[in-house]
Amino acid sequence: MKYREDEPMKLHTTFRTGGPAKRFCSISSTEELMEAMQTAEQEGNPFFIIGNGSNLLVSDRGIDGTVIEIGEDFRDIRVIPAGDPGQVERPGIYAEAGALLSAIAGAARDAGLNGMVFASGIPGTLGGAISMNAGAYGGEMRDIVEYVDVLRNGKRMRLSGEEMRFGYRYSICHEEPLVVLGAKLLLDPGDREEISNAMQELGRRRREKQPLEYPSAGSTFKRPEGYFAGKLIQDAGLAGYRIGGAEVSSKHCGFVINRGDATSDDIYRLILHIIRTVDDKFHVRLEPEVRMLGDFE
Repeated sequence: MKYREDEPMKLHTTFRTGGPAKRFCSISSTEELMEAMQTAEQEGNPFFIIGNGSNLLVSDRGIDGTVIEIGEDFRDIRVIPAGDPGQVERPGIYAEAGALLSAIAGAARDAGLNGMVFASGIPGTLGGAISMNAGAYGGEMRDIVEYVDVLRNGKRMRLSGEEMRFGYRYSICHEEPLVVLGAKLLLDPGDREEISNAMQELGRRRREKQPLEYPSAGSTFKRPEGYFAGKLIQDAGLAGYRIGGAEVSSKHCGFVINRGDATSDDIYRLILHIIRTVDDKFHVRLEPEVRMLGDFE
């Protein structure tokens, strides 16, 4: 396992912004993950675990600690097909934390297993998706999780879907310093062509309605109860509003995008401006869905 010093975090986030991490390593196994965590603790350095960086805003000042990336070699996907002779488990997929949701959805489609269509366009890894109970188009991870393998206090253990305490963009990972290692997803037998068509249709809708041509972290805000964040932001007159290189997408106001030269500070200040403006106009307090690392003050 190799460490890199002063690694630019803009290379590891979908916003394409962020200053350097003091130390950075990419792990390929549970053993390497535990080693990296123990090394950081022994050296007295804070550590931060990331996946695809798709829901992350890192300060321009960087991160004074160790960033541990769940690497490309931690992405095994194993299909558990229906009807295997002597099968004990229900059909589904077991995937490691670093597996991309798009890859898991593709594997499910190819195996004729339904249930991952909603997640096929979410640009994140399984670990991050489970930690925040990611969702789209009426589906959420909690709908399909049978169990999750985690590290808790340095020990590997298995939690059921119920024990994960899933809520809206929430799981027990928000309460305890758990690290997701992998999970079993329960899926249903389906028709490959129908699953493929459904994925293509959702892909078409995303391309039509979302600013996928620009770097972003997806939906910037959680959905406030009884409202839609994008609609509130649009009705507040903020479509196209810019601070530096950060902009409220006119295509979908729920997205803050990087027009190409944005800094993390631009994005952060724009997020704060959106929150204040919507609160002033509609008395609704938006909550960022994006996880922020580093010093923004």
